[in-house]
Amino acid sequence: MRIDVRTIAEITGSDFTGDPGLEVQELLIDSRKVSELSRGTMFIALRGERNDGHRYIPDLYRAGVRVFLVIGKYYTGKFEDFPEASFIVCEDSLHALHKIAAWKRRNYSGRVISVTGSNGKTVIKEWLSDILGKYESVVRSPRSYNSQVGVPLSLWNLSDEYDTAVIEAGMSKPGEIGKLENIIKPDIGIFSHIGEAHQENFTSIDEKIHEKLSLFVNSEVIIYPADKEDIHNSIISDQRLKGKRLFSWSAVKHNSNVTIIPDLKTRNAPALKVIYNGRKFLCNIPFSDRASVDNLSTVVATLVFLGLNSKQITEGVKNLLPVAMRMEQKEGINNCLLLEDFYNSDPGSLRIAMEYLRGISGKDMTVILSDFIQGIRDKDQLYSEVAGSIKKAGTKKLIAIGRDLQKYSKYFNIHSMAFYNDTDDFIESFIPASFSDEAILLKGARIFEFERIGRLLELKTHQTQLEINLNAVLANLDTFRSYLDKDTKIMAMVKAFAYGAGPREISEWLTYNGVDYLAVAYTDEGIKLRKDGITSRIMVMNPDPYSLRSLLDYDLEPEIFSQDMLDYFISEVKRYGIDNYPVHIKLDTGMHRLGFMEEDIDKMVNTLIKCKSVSIASVFSHLAAAYDPEMDEYTRKQAERFTSISNYIRSRTGNGFIQHLLNSAGIVRFPEYQFDMVRLGIGLYGITEVKMEGLKTGIAFFTRISQVKTVKGGEGLGYGLKNASKKERRIAILPVGYADGLRRMMGQGRGKVYAGGKHLSIIGNVCMDMCMIDITGTNLKPGDKVEIFGENISINSMTDICQTIPYEILTGIPVRVKRIFLYE
Repeated sequence: MRIDVRTIAEITGSDFTGDPGLEVQELLIDSRKVSELSRGTMFIALRGERNDGHRYIPDLYRAGVRVFLVIGKYYTGKFEDFPEASFIVCEDSLHALHKIAAWKRRNYSGRVISVTGSNGKTVIKEWLSDILGKYESVVRSPRSYNSQVGVPLSLWNLSDEYDTAVIEAGMSKPGEIGKLENIIKPDIGIFSHIGEAHQENFTSIDEKIHEKLSLFVNSEVIIYPADKEDIHNSIISDQRLKGKRLFSWSAVKHNSNVTIIPDLKTRNAPALKVIYNGRKFLCNIPFSDRASVDNLSTVVATLVFLGLNSKQITEGVKNLLPVAMRMEQKEGINNCLLLEDFYNSDPGSLRIAMEYLRGISGKDMTVILSDFIQGIRDKDQLYSEVAGSIKKAGTKKLIAIGRDLQKYSKYFNIHSMAFYNDTDDFIESFIPASFSDEAILLKGARIFEFERIGRLLELKTHQTQLEINLNAVLANLDTFRSYLDKDTKIMAMVKAFAYGAGPREISEWLTYNGVDYLAVAYTDEGIKLRKDGITSRIMVMNPDPYSLRSLLDYDLEPEIFSQDMLDYFISEVKRYGIDNYPVHIKLDTGMHRLGFMEEDIDKMVNTLIKCKSVSIASVFSHLAAAYDPEMDEYTRKQAERFTSISNYIRSRTGNGFIQHLLNSAGIVRFPEYQFDMVRLGIGLYGITEVKMEGLKTGIAFFTRISQVKTVKGGEGLGYGLKNASKKERRIAILPVGYADGLRRMMGQGRGKVYAGGKHLSIIGNVCMDMCMIDITGTNLKPGDKVEIFGENISINSMTDICQTIPYEILTGIPVRVKRIFLYE
């Protein structure tokens, strides 16, 4: 559906300037995701504490965007500078977005199902849409689009070509779900589960349930698990829900509408026994874990309510696949970037994946796409829409796999295209040299097994990998921000390969999310970031005197820690004819590493006063023991010394520079010393030396089992035949050793890994490239994933055994270990 500017202004109650007839087909909130063909796109300038969309309008205009929704009091540009653009000027752009979504909902004649709950809502939405989509046309929320921004963007996709919309709704604090109800207006509500997520914003579980039930105040039907007593009691006692039709499922209660009893006795053939209206049927299920069984039961109950018969339900459920909650970003062959997304197979998720890939890479984009498994939706309409989205995203190469894509190839008009019957057909003709310096999106329905293509395109085949969860990194960044004043800047430390995480990807992510500065240890690290397209301000903390010219060539800002370095750098800057080049003055306030001592300050200041070639960007120091309560007195003396010296420098030079002192531990324990900026490093990954609530695991170390074997009683294993046992054991060999960062001290039963829901001992000596674990009593097999540290095993448990610190563990994981970046 296209909507013109005049109509949007009327919907939102806003003024506008420019051509009222310009049409909007797509909405954009992320400036990184602008396509090469941006006509028909409206950019919505959202404003938050750390970012302001209005600043990106000139760049977006140059990229082809011609319609902008702006907040009048925050937009400071001149409309006449953008003669071809139309501006819709509102009081609150998020509220205006909600009004547009509400208008779309009012004009949609299909059925709307909305899912909420603490856990499981995304999985329920996906599985329900997959099965229901075989029998009618279904549109669903893309990925986890369940927020105040995500839900209205989901509703934008509503169209009467769809029979049903399945919309996910989430919240983190009171009042949010009511705003979503105003725009979703679900006909059918599904309550999945209640848990501890965001509990810090609610006084009790009951309050949180009551808040979530606000989503259903105008619904006709509420589907929920009656076995969850707190949910059941809240629903039947909520006066707002009086008169609603309640449809519940239960494994134990006889008064629920449908009884669903898990049968998990046979591990290889789990099933659900379903009883409804006196009829029974057995539903074989592909999962046996408790969470999946509960989610499946909710899906089955919903399908029963919607009138699907037992055959339709059983066929649909048995073919379900795990929901891939995240896109995975990997290094590809021949300098390619690879993004794997097997989340779901629909045009909406394709657009999101293309937007994300375009936002993280300046390389030409290649899309490898499978047929869409879309039920009864008109295929001419479907593939016409898909072709338009791929074209608009600026795709340079399309590889289409599947007979439907071949049949409807007439809709595609890309510079380079190739069509294949199936995945085997593509693999047989695969030529590695045909992929070079491209950003490749692998987007396929699960039945096409695109993982096989991914293995061909990956740069490394080593099964051991370090996973960096970008959503967790952002959540941790926001947690640290909660300790800071609103105007305090953040410098992110991305030295030492970003603590092993990978500097380019982390730097891009942090910069976009409002980090003010980046810091590296050496000039070469900064040069690499510049070559990778990072344009943020970068401080080099230990610049080599012989690399200062390169530092200037790449617009890097040096830490100056001695008079000799200051004099040398000034002479280099003068050769370039530059004035006011920014430098960062390092003070030694008691740590006694690099930095000016107090007796050196006057000479340094006198030099700066006389020199116009450089100017002070910041003055800073390091705390020696901010994490140690026994050293608090010394820490405060350092802070006092820093305050005194830096203020003296300011009074002498007259410069208005930034002051910064705190690291991650200091932010938590000494927020009174935050000054103008703080430095955040390993804490971004959820690792700290101090106790801190709310951090998420941002980095995890995994491998996969290479082989499983039985070792007889009395036999040792590995070099030296250590850890012999009297009993027969099943052992697994893992392709990870001390050359991958797994210390030898973790062997001989001292360290553990996590797999199959259990903590398992590392036995025998850790070898260079492999180790052994005891898997007796488990059903683990080759290929199963094994966690070395992450959600279930803290990195601190490794440091305790190895008598070291997390920094050493992370930076000791070599580049031969794949870095995988996850994004939901």
